[in-house]
Amino acid sequence: MTSLAEESALATDLYELTMAASYFENHMAETPATFSLYVRNYPPGRGYLVAAGLEDVLETITHFHFSEADLSYLEATGTFSNAFLEYLHQLRFTGDIRALPEGELFFPDEPILEITAPIIEAQVLETVIINVVNLQSMIATKAARCVYAAGGRRVVDFSLRRTQGIEAGMKVARSSYMAGFSATSNVLAGRIYGIPTTGTMAHSYVSSFGDEIAAFRAFARSFPDNTVLLIDTYDTVEGAHKAATVGREMAKEGKRLVGVRLDSGNMVELSRQVRRILDDAGLTETRIFASSSFDEYKIADTLGQGARIDAFGVGTKMGVCADAPYLDMVYKLVEYAGRPIMKLSAKKANLPGKKQVFRRTGPRGLFAEDVIGTTDDTIGDAQALLDPVVRSGRLLRPHPALEEIRIRFRRRFSLLDDRFKDLRAAETYPVRISDRLRGLQEKIRAEKAWN
Repeated sequence: MTSLAEESALATDLYELTMAASYFENHMAETPATFSLYVRNYPPGRGYLVAAGLEDVLETITHFHFSEADLSYLEATGTFSNAFLEYLHQLRFTGDIRALPEGELFFPDEPILEITAPIIEAQVLETVIINVVNLQSMIATKAARCVYAAGGRRVVDFSLRRTQGIEAGMKVARSSYMAGFSATSNVLAGRIYGIPTTGTMAHSYVSSFGDEIAAFRAFARSFPDNTVLLIDTYDTVEGAHKAATVGREMAKEGKRLVGVRLDSGNMVELSRQVRRILDDAGLTETRIFASSSFDEYKIADTLGQGARIDAFGVGTKMGVCADAPYLDMVYKLVEYAGRPIMKLSAKKANLPGKKQVFRRTGPRGLFAEDVIGTTDDTIGDAQALLDPVVRSGRLLRPHPALEEIRIRFRRRFSLLDDRFKDLRAAETYPVRISDRLRGLQEKIRAEKAWN
């Protein structure tokens, strides 16, 4: 699915272009610079973050150019010189990128990616890179929390109708599947990304028949191998009895009622009653599916009270990340012309220079701590997490398939101790700065104090 950012380099903030024009006029355009993308602080309740969006960043960079239409628009603004517009006409990305693989866990202050390129190339990409990685990492993290709360039960993406636009809905489907969701209701995401699709019926379908059991029988005839019945249009308990009747009828024909869906009411009590009704009818394999305003908190609370639910449809609250709708993600200059750069603003200071993230494991094989160091640091037997993905503007290898990323996330998530996954009171995962990087910080602070 082609994004606006792939079609036009104008998917950026104006000040990226005005800075670029000034770099150009001051003969700085080709000076190498390194920018680092990272999150300053945890959103509420989070104890980890999930890296996502790199594939789209790489696609954007691969297609990056200013089209004739872009340049005509910029010329019409009267803001930019003809010489600068001609420079933009030739501009392509020629730099290097090191990045965390999608599906990797990361923590505040750790670089998600670092770009080294002529400063104009790196500067004008700032807005789109933050936009892409912020949304998808935010959603992947939210989805991972929902999957964790569900404790092995299936979780399905139902968010498309309330995401902030169709393209956002596509990225939500991809990011949530990457983080462990089993399927999506989004049919286009199924086609584009190969994600399994699933769906049942709406209340309008049931009410259009006038007779609830007639609606159930009609649907079972249409989809005898995948019948899931929505049973709360009128009265959930009565709907469950009617669904059980249809389930017994299907069994006589060698078919199976796959499931019933609850979409309102007291999910704990209703799921218990429905489970008894189904079991009494011999439908012990029929699953109970629940939807309606679920997120990780409601999933955990509902199961904690003893609900008999086998799978969850999670929509709005995950699709817009309702409790934490943004990450404090920034993209900062950390090196210019070979000189490490450090911003010293109160509560917004950045770590200078090109960096690497090193992860150490403990005796049980679980993650023990991360160390943020310089690229020439050595941290014992720790694993270096930032991989080269682009060199001189060219991709070094094809991006992994979504299924591979999903497997990587599952493996990496299994190595994070549960005490860092708690939904409301997660412990802070240990991240420290290497001695070499701390020394560089202190050197720059001292130099600034004298200037």
